Amino acid sequence: MSKLSRQEIRSASALASVVGLRMFGLFLIMPVLSAYARHMPGASALLVGLAIGIYGIFQAVLQVPMGMLSDRIGRRVTITLGLVVFIIGSLVAAYAHGIAGIILGRALQGVGAVSGASQALAADLSDPGNRSKVMGIIGVSVGLAFILAIILSAPLAAADGLKGLFTTTAVLALGAMLLLWILVPHPHQHRAPAAAGFGDVMRMLAVPRLLMLNASVFVMHTMLTASFVVLPLVLLHEIGMPLTHQWELYLPVMLFSVVVMGGVLRRVHSVPGSLRLVLVCALGLGIALCGFAAVGESHAWLWAGACLFFSCFNLLEATLPSLVSRLAPGHMRGAALGAYATCQFLGAFVGGMLGGFGLGRLGTTEVFLVAALLALPWAALLLWGKRAASLDAADAESQPA
Repeated sequence: MSKLSRQEIRSASALASVVGLRMFGLFLIMPVLSAYARHMPGASALLVGLAIGIYGIFQAVLQVPMGMLSDRIGRRVTITLGLVVFIIGSLVAAYAHGIAGIILGRALQGVGAVSGASQALAADLSDPGNRSKVMGIIGVSVGLAFILAIILSAPLAAADGLKGLFTTTAVLALGAMLLLWILVPHPHQHRAPAAAGFGDVMRMLAVPRLLMLNASVFVMHTMLTASFVVLPLVLLHEIGMPLTHQWELYLPVMLFSVVVMGGVLRRVHSVPGSLRLVLVCALGLGIALCGFAAVGESHAWLWAGACLFFSCFNLLEATLPSLVSRLAPGHMRGAALGAYATCQFLGAFVGGMLGGFGLGRLGTTEVFLVAALLALPWAALLLWGKRAASLDAADAESQPA
C-alpha cells in the first residue's frame, strides 16, 4: 500500500481549501434562500424554485465543456475563469432588487462549473494508487463546509439578509482563487498532449465502465437530494429538533464518517477493490434510507441510519471520481470528470423533484422508501458493469498519469 507523498499531501490540502471555500459559500445560501427570496418583488413559488434549481441546470450542462476546456488550456486557468464568473454571479444576486436578479445571479454562479476541472487537477497531482485518498481529503473539506454552513447560515442571514450571504460567497470564491494560485502546486504536465474532440468524448463516455460510474453518481445524488427535501422536516416534526439545532446531529455523524473513511480507504486502493466498495456502499445507502423511514418507531434508527448513510456517501464521494480518473484516457480526464460532475448535478435536480413530488403526494416515509428502492437497479448495474471495468482497468491505468 503506497503512502501519500509530501507533494500529494500539499496538493490535497491546498485543493481541499480551494474547493471547501467555494462549497461553503454555496452551502450558506441553500438553507435560507427559499425563505428569504419568496418575499422579494416579483416572487412566486415557481420563480423561487427556479432561483434554487437554475444553478444546478447550468452546472450540469457546462461541466463537460469546462472539463474539455481544462484539457486544452490547463486546469488552473479554467478553474480561475469559472471562479470569476461565479463571483460576478454572486455580486449580481447580492445587489438584486427582485427575484429576477436572484435568478440571473444564480444562473451565472452555475456557469462557473469547475467541479470536473478541480477533480481533474487533483488527479493530475496524485499517483493513481493514491487518488482515492486525495479525493477523500477533498471530500472531507466539502463535508466540513456543509456542517459549518448549516451552523452559520441562519445567524448570518439574520444579520444582513441575502445581500450579506451572496457577498460572502463572492469573497470566499475570491479567497479560493488566491489559494489556487498561491498554494496549489503546478502539475508536471500543464496541459494534455492532445485535446480530444466532442465526438471522441462521446465515444469515451459510452464505454460501459464509465457509464456505470456516471450512473452511480447520478443515483447517489438523487438519493441524497430527495432525502434532504424531507429529512429536515422529520427532524423538526418527529424528533423535535429545530433547524438551528440540526447541526447537533450532522456534526457527530460527519465526524464518525471521517473515521470510517480513513480506516476503509487505507485498505482499498486497487480498481477491483474500489468497485466492490462501491457496490457495498450502494446497498448501504439503501439500508440507511430504510432506517430513516423507520424513525417514527425509534430514534435509534435515525442515528444508525445517519451514520451508515454519511459513511457510505462520503466513501463514494472519494472513490467514484478516483475511479473515473483512473479508467478514463489520460488526455480526456478533464472531460470525463466533467461528465461525471454533470451526472452529479442532474441527480441533485432529479432528487429535488422526486423529493418535492413525493412529499406533496405521499409522505416523508414514502420518499425515503422510494429513494431506498433505487439501490436495487443501481446494484444490478454495478454487477453488470464490474466485469467490463475490471477487464479494462490495467489498460486504463497504463495511460499517462
